[in-house]
Amino acid sequence: MIEFFIDGVPCTAETGQTVIQAALSAGVRIPSFCWHPNLSVPGNCRICMVEVEAEGGAWFDIACNMPVTKGMRVLTDSGKVRELRKDTMQFITLNHPVDCGICNKSGECLLQDHHYAYNGQPSLSRDSKTHATKFYPLSDRIMLDNERCIMCSRCVRFTDEVSKSRALGVINRGDHSLIRPNEEVDFNDDPYSDNIIDICPVGALLSRQLLDHARVWYLKATPSVCPGCERGCSINIWHRKSEWKLNALDPQLNTSIDRVTPLENPAVNGPWTCNKARDLSRIFERPRALQSKVKSAPADLAAAINAATALIDASSRAVALVSSWGSNEELAAFHSTLGGSFTSFVKADHVPVPGERIEDDVLIKADKNPNRFAALAMFSALPDDAASAFPADTDLVLVWGEGAPWSAIPSSARVILLTSYDQPENVRADVLIPISVQTERNGHYTNFQGTITAFEQCFPKHAPIADAASLFEVLYSSTSRVAGTK
Repeated sequence: MIEFFIDGVPCTAETGQTVIQAALSAGVRIPSFCWHPNLSVPGNCRICMVEVEAEGGAWFDIACNMPVTKGMRVLTDSGKVRELRKDTMQFITLNHPVDCGICNKSGECLLQDHHYAYNGQPSLSRDSKTHATKFYPLSDRIMLDNERCIMCSRCVRFTDEVSKSRALGVINRGDHSLIRPNEEVDFNDDPYSDNIIDICPVGALLSRQLLDHARVWYLKATPSVCPGCERGCSINIWHRKSEWKLNALDPQLNTSIDRVTPLENPAVNGPWTCNKARDLSRIFERPRALQSKVKSAPADLAAAINAATALIDASSRAVALVSSWGSNEELAAFHSTLGGSFTSFVKADHVPVPGERIEDDVLIKADKNPNRFAALAMFSALPDDAASAFPADTDLVLVWGEGAPWSAIPSSARVILLTSYDQPENVRADVLIPISVQTERNGHYTNFQGTITAFEQCFPKHAPIADAASLFEVLYSSTSRVAGTK
């Protein structure tokens, strides 16, 4: 370890660490635009300038590219440093539009934060601002506002170094420089493209789906897990705060997903996630199954539970198809309750859709289910020949979740279906009981590496909907009582 000083306080740094890295480890945040801890160092914004005290006189350099040396004495907030940062902010905002009132980045903009901290004054220039392309479509998902761009190059470096699509570059020089897509690459094919929206320090890169959709201060972030594949990336699901609920518009907007961003987790996904996670609203906000049914006729939850209990109690050969989207808690509840009454197999609730990237060496995994690892620790996998899982005398099948091989289920077998969504195959069920989805409960998933990650409830569940774990316990206790009276 290297011993040095930050603002007069003794600190230590690892060999090879830069001043900005060592300062961050010591809890001292040095402002930056172009620097990102997971990207290469271009050193082009200059806002991270610091002062180094030395016998021959102080000198100044950028903290992002300056290695720590033994005994170095760094000042991060001296009068001269603040003066230099103020000059830098004057330069960066020279042509930047003052359209914070309509900018989607307002509330999360580093330019706003640093301007307030180090400048806070109108531009000294009396010349007109240089105008650039206001809205340029980088892809079907991302819009670029060149007038807001400060040429930090984070987006370019991300596509070069992380997603490796090499889809973006810089054309022209000086105040005419522009971010533009590579003419030989289709940026739509980069499944990680939306990460550049997150890492853009200003409002230059905009999600076309969420453009002008909601202000950040209207929203709250709930920690969750992306169920899109067995990687189980940690994410934040953003939704409307209760104190900012909408009263005059569609009330469903108060319980819908506004956006999804990565939640940094070094053990799983680092600071990134793929575009499938950004589109989770397409999965969770499909038409829901909200009504319990017995023989396709609407019934209340208690009646459906009684009917399911009777079927379980009367069965002599029962098979269960276990959900690979069930949480650890739900799987454990099923295993300890109904697991002894069924021959159970783990099915794939979801499979890759046409055009979806199957797997790569960044984050995406081929198994499109978040908790198969935990499920297979308790139950056998459904055979490739699904029909072989159902003996000829199978008289009851419990289907938990989606993806059941309906054509393989014997037509003579009764079916108990526990589902969250309104699907055509629901008519096959003798008893249908709606269950909650991930955003309506707390729980954990175990990814393919055995790493356990928690997700938290975002929204209240509808009154007629049951949590699967509680449902298993009720069915088990009810069935036991019926069996005891025989």
